[in-house]
Amino acid sequence: MKSCLIVDDSRVVRKVARRIAEDLGFECDEAEDGQKAYEACQAKMPDAILLDWNMPVMSGIEFLEKLREMDNGASPKVVFCTTENDMSHIQRAIQAGANEYIMKPFDSEIIESKFIQIGLLDKPA
Repeated sequence: MKSCLIVDDSRVVRKVARRIAEDLGFECDEAEDGQKAYEACQAKMPDAILLDWNMPVMSGIEFLEKLREMDNGASPKVVFCTTENDMSHIQRAIQAGANEYIMKPFDSEIIESKFIQIGLLDKPA
């Protein structure tokens, strides 16, 4: 089973994203900030990461930059889920190694379509 790490400082957002990812067949772990996410990736590298931008301790972008420097840190597919929607944020995320970018609020259709786009899920028959 593929694994997904959900990184967001909002417990409600983590809960919603977890339900969506589990419904898509992913085993999920959660982290409330970039530091906890980094520690989770040191313990077990996930297949997918849903990542918030603005968090305490370590932001999503700082986490992503550190992740991509880790051994095997290039392998997870990273999807930013954030309220930051200006082009400079999107470009910075892609440059740092994000695979996709979605705006909050999101729903299961948006996450499913992005996971299909980046090769985490097969297209439905």
